[in-house]
Amino acid sequence: MYSYEQRIKAVELLIQYGMSYSTVMRELGYPSSWQSLRSWYKEYKNGGDLHPKNKDGNQKFTAEAKRKAVDYYLSHGKCVNRTCKNLGYPSRPTLDKWIEELAPEQKKPCRPRTAMVHFTQEQKKQAVIDLCARTGRAEDIAEKHGTTRSQLYAWKRMLLPEGSQPKLPKKTELEKAQEEVEELQVRNESLRQEVEKLERQRYRLQMEVDILTKAGEILKKEQGIHLKDLTNREKAMVIDALRDKYRLNELLTAFHMAKSSYCYQEVALNAIDKYGEIREKIRTAFHESGSSYGYRRIHVCVKKANGANISEKVIRHLMKDENLIVPLKKRKKYSSYQGEISPAVDNLLNRDFHAKKPNEKWLTDITEFSIPAGKAYLSPIIDCFDGLPVSWTIGTSPNAELVNTMLDTAVATLKEDEHPVCHSDRGAHYRWPGWIERMEAAGLTRSMSKKGCSPDNSACEGFFGRLKNEMFYCRSWNGVTMDDFISVLDRYIHWYAEKRIKISLGGLSPIEYRRSLGLI
Repeated sequence: MYSYEQRIKAVELLIQYGMSYSTVMRELGYPSSWQSLRSWYKEYKNGGDLHPKNKDGNQKFTAEAKRKAVDYYLSHGKCVNRTCKNLGYPSRPTLDKWIEELAPEQKKPCRPRTAMVHFTQEQKKQAVIDLCARTGRAEDIAEKHGTTRSQLYAWKRMLLPEGSQPKLPKKTELEKAQEEVEELQVRNESLRQEVEKLERQRYRLQMEVDILTKAGEILKKEQGIHLKDLTNREKAMVIDALRDKYRLNELLTAFHMAKSSYCYQEVALNAIDKYGEIREKIRTAFHESGSSYGYRRIHVCVKKANGANISEKVIRHLMKDENLIVPLKKRKKYSSYQGEISPAVDNLLNRDFHAKKPNEKWLTDITEFSIPAGKAYLSPIIDCFDGLPVSWTIGTSPNAELVNTMLDTAVATLKEDEHPVCHSDRGAHYRWPGWIERMEAAGLTRSMSKKGCSPDNSACEGFFGRLKNEMFYCRSWNGVTMDDFISVLDRYIHWYAEKRIKISLGGLSPIEYRRSLGLI
């Protein structure tokens, strides 16, 4: 007994497949005979629906259905079999009950049985042979010989011993050829369906590959593409790129995206970008800084150039859209420590790098730059007041001349009443007699970090870190001579002092900050 859902599904597939009974039965695996499927279809065609069944397997019929069946019985010769066959419902005993209930006086009386037809032994044998050689229903054989199905099987049991089969006439060559043709047709149909199934699978897999490939090209995802993690905007961009190859409904199904969401994103993608002018200013400021400005400094530059009140969050979002990323690399620290050449002095700054006025606290150190052409060394003096490089020297050897020249240049900028504290690490350059003599002659106070403690001179280390991240790391220096590199480094330090903005100085460079205070 099949449920309502199974029967209605079978009828819908039968209509969809152009009344191909064998295709529906092969796909669903039921019903066992095409006659059942045909009766379901007739019931659906006549009533517009199938009658549901209750849990115990009996059908429930409405009063209207009962009246319809009884009226059909009365108007079509009062034949119970014809009514059940043409309407597709109910069973004959059920229809008898309805007739007795709704029209008892109209019920056709039962006719007396006629005399039984007598069959000869030859007729019985031929009927049994046809029964064993049949390819269709046993009912058709019984109707052909004018008997019933049960009587036909009774003759078979009577004439054939248990387990034996009748001797059937040998098949002709034509019949064998016809059977082979039928078998080949069945196999051909099965192979054709298998090919169609494989072709659908290949098409679906090719579409998934194309989606992932196109998403990687458009979205530039470095960690791989996961369709469920994409935003609706990203999905819409990929769909637009594949519209010429696949249908929109197929792409929306692959992305699990509603058509309304896609249409909304299409309007948003084709809308005029209100940040178009700001995007251009962001790109200009980023490239002018040598790809060294993050979103905070870019935010200051845009506010200066545009005067618009735009948030840092928007700047960060636009920089991400434009793929403007500051290249970073962990630097390798150069060490100039060569042992205790002379007595070390105390750490007077004690990590307090704040100064109330210029030339109050100076910091110095040496850093190394390694390029294919060789190694270069930078020795600057940084003012703690605003981070200004007071003086600097660049050379190819970290010798005493490099630091002494830098110190002489810085001392020359001091006024008579200015005697800053000069803080350094414990490198050999700051413990040689020449350095100590110059410090004493200028009236400068020496201060040193603890051994191997870079945080004691972190402000100077921070200057080196910014410098290398912004102009040295993540760039190719192949083919650059040492003189050219020194020129590039010197230009950057001049730009750092004169133009590079600092958030801590209100978006001004160190030189601009001193000018705003009237110090220069």
